[in-house]
Amino acid sequence: MRPVARYGESSRRAATYVDKILKGAKPGDLPIEQPTKFEMVINLKTAKALGIAIPPSVLQRADEVIQ
Repeated sequence: MRPVARYGESSRRAATYVDKILKGAKPGDLPIEQPTKFEMVINLKTAKALGIAIPPSVLQRADEVIQ
């Protein structure tokens, strides 16, 4: 179980940085941005292998559950 930044959002942010750099901006002058949206992904196979029981209430809150 881990919070992960949304893939699409990260890709768009990276594309924006590349665009600015290709237009002449210095990478060191660009602000550092942190993800603002996260998804909770739970891998049940890994949890089982580690002997971790995930409560149903946590599974219900997960954005994605990997079997």
